[in-house]
Amino acid sequence: MRDPEGHEPTGIRVPWARSDRRIPRTALRPLQHFLDTEASGGIVLLAAAVVALVWANSPWAASYDRVWHTELTIGIGDWSITEDVRHWINDALMAIFFFVVGLEIKRELVVGELRDPRSAALPVFAALGGMVAPALIYVAINAGGPGADGWGIPVATDIAFAVGLIAIAGRGLPSSVRLLLLTLAIVDDIGAILIIAIFYSSGIGWWALGAAGALLVTIKLLDRLHVRWMPVYVVLGAGVWLAFFESGVHATIAGVALGLLTPARPFQDPDAVSKEARRATAETADERQPPDEDVPVWLYLSSLTREAVAPLDRLEHSLHMWTSFAIMPLFALANAGIEISAGTLGDAATNRTTIGIVAGLVIGKLAGVTGVAWLATKLRIARLPNGVSWPHVMAVGAVAGIGFTVSLFIAGLAFSEPDVLEPAKLGVFAASVIAGVVGTIILRSIRRRDARPQEPPAR
Repeated sequence: MRDPEGHEPTGIRVPWARSDRRIPRTALRPLQHFLDTEASGGIVLLAAAVVALVWANSPWAASYDRVWHTELTIGIGDWSITEDVRHWINDALMAIFFFVVGLEIKRELVVGELRDPRSAALPVFAALGGMVAPALIYVAINAGGPGADGWGIPVATDIAFAVGLIAIAGRGLPSSVRLLLLTLAIVDDIGAILIIAIFYSSGIGWWALGAAGALLVTIKLLDRLHVRWMPVYVVLGAGVWLAFFESGVHATIAGVALGLLTPARPFQDPDAVSKEARRATAETADERQPPDEDVPVWLYLSSLTREAVAPLDRLEHSLHMWTSFAIMPLFALANAGIEISAGTLGDAATNRTTIGIVAGLVIGKLAGVTGVAWLATKLRIARLPNGVSWPHVMAVGAVAGIGFTVSLFIAGLAFSEPDVLEPAKLGVFAASVIAGVVGTIILRSIRRRDARPQEPPAR
């Protein structure tokens, strides 16, 4: 029992947010529970997209474009960059999002599913099918047209929405289904990053790109020398972003590169740190000499404990909230506002760009993921994970058609003219909704099938 001031029986004071007072109990803890759920990121992202749509189609629609086209200068004199607010979000804040994506890819490559070729085979082949098929469908519809450059738009999968939908509509499904979707989405992200870097960058400035490479080598060298002071890496990371920005390669690639360089293993062995903590605590209790008489034992143990957690895990944990509940919703708010009317919907129904995106994300993802996964198993170069059936693979393929964030991002890189960009955005919206509905139908049919009582075998 805690006392009224929130103290535990041990004498440790409980933070106000975790105390039994009215506001923490009735508001903060439920909010924390919501933020910790898998679906929360997708829900907040959806809410931001809805707000953008309502704003762009309201009597205050003029203010929508005015806000995001407001110019913002960062720097001093000649050493400054001037961009509008939307570009700062898309080029700078989204670099942090792609940094987290880089961290996720590094974790999967080092300690996750992509470390084991046999376990990674099915999601890798399924993801490749889910990228190639949508692109081919889009090209078949838009070859030679004004929207031909948008073939990369239906390649992407939005992890936040996809995982959120699986969490809501796929309750009770084997955990291996969620793992299959996550691994597929990670491979999908790798493909999308390569597409952005190779096909949606222009006017390469080789001196700036060389400077970015030199800074990345410096970061790796400092890591090898066991330099652990974070401000050094923050300054160098900002330099890498600026060099990519000036090079013509999209600046968000800097985030991916930095994420892949982040150490995925702790500096200190966790078991050794536990033993040292017990030893230092015992010596302090016996009033013997602490490890360093100039450093309090609690500070010494705090630094050791911090180094027992991999930098990758620390950064991913600290940035998750910012990317899920600030950066991605802000991106959706700045980019999802398109004018929708009977006229635009009618035009979209015959617009090749819109049709190509919808067909690619809805049909191409489902057919590509399922078809290539089936072919890989028939050729015995991959196998279904334990607990995963073909209806599960179909559900994952359908849900992977929710492109949204990265699809909108690539659309902004592919097109600059509003008469091509707006139908592309509308296609991303329509495809994501249809893919979500199809995925939900498949997931619920699987749940209903699994819930039916099994008849005993006939004798």
